[in-house]
Amino acid sequence: MTESVLIVEGLTKRFGGLTAVNKLNLSITSGRLHAIIGPNGAGKTTFFNLVSGLYTADGGRVLFKGRNITGLKPYEISRIGIKRTMQIKSVFPQLSVAENLWVTRNATNGVLHPFRSASSDHATRERVEFTLEQIGLTSLAHRAAGTLSYGDVALLEIGMALISDPQLLLLDEPTCGMSPAETSRTVDKIKILAQTIDIVIIEHDMEVVFEIADDITVMTQGENLVSGSPAEISGDERVREAYLGRPEDEDYVEEAAHA
Repeated sequence: MTESVLIVEGLTKRFGGLTAVNKLNLSITSGRLHAIIGPNGAGKTTFFNLVSGLYTADGGRVLFKGRNITGLKPYEISRIGIKRTMQIKSVFPQLSVAENLWVTRNATNGVLHPFRSASSDHATRERVEFTLEQIGLTSLAHRAAGTLSYGDVALLEIGMALISDPQLLLLDEPTCGMSPAETSRTVDKIKILAQTIDIVIIEHDMEVVFEIADDITVMTQGENLVSGSPAEISGDERVREAYLGRPEDEDYVEEAAHA
């Protein structure tokens, strides 16, 4: 029987009179890459913020591998194996690519020594080299992060999440702002990572969604409108009406689904 890595039951978050996430029910199956889509304001990023502990839920609960993690602090959730990237990329621009990874790894392990050379920590150095290879940035290891292209910054941020040994990786708009070539490279990396790590992705690019996802959830007004396979989502009339809207958008999704 297939295991659920993440189960959300009745999850609710309000901001004053606005209900951003409304009694959300969702199950994420282990071993299947899950994409979450929906219009702006649907509650997608708020959902990630609730799972990762940045926001405190007003109702409901989140179960990670059967453990209730509702109300835990972000660092506690990170330590048990849930890592995330942000829609607005966040790296240390003055540090090199390798140093960004080294600092992240040691901070996660609680043994950060800011005045010790990265080369003196052999275990961390080996892990940094492995992660550089994973994300395809070995040739840029000594480049300052602030000089990278947007696509390489996104890959570095994914690497900073990977180097902390995640069991579940939450990727928020990882291809946003990328060129077609950068998008293609990032999609290829995510596909490979999904073979060994459970991944949930929020993504606006429908071509990416239909290429990469095993399962898709459509959110609208803070609720789970429908979840299913790409084929089921592309043919669902509720999705056409609530999310796609215009006839030209319907044609676009059908093209993306069959690309």
